[in-house]
Amino acid sequence: MTDTARLPGALEHHWSWQIRGACRTVDTNLFFHPTNERGAAAKQREQVAKSVCARCPVLAECREYALEVREPYGVWGGLTEDERRALIAGRHARRPVAA
Repeated sequence: MTDTARLPGALEHHWSWQIRGACRTVDTNLFFHPTNERGAAAKQREQVAKSVCARCPVLAECREYALEVREPYGVWGGLTEDERRALIAGRHARRPVAA
């Protein structure tokens, strides 16, 4: 479940980028795996979703949002769930330790 404490506030400017998303004209099922999807089928769906993201004018905003709120499901900003988890883990690993 998404940790709602990380969600941006209700102010419109936090969300308005979504209106310009390339995904708005595509079936949302493309971005979220169905139950028991594995292997080649999952990779194929993810690649098609990423191709939509690749032409999206708000790719950076979408990616940053997904990383900031730790979106647990789907392809967001051209990244899969596993790719986002790896980036987040890498960000935490590079943080300097306070003395």
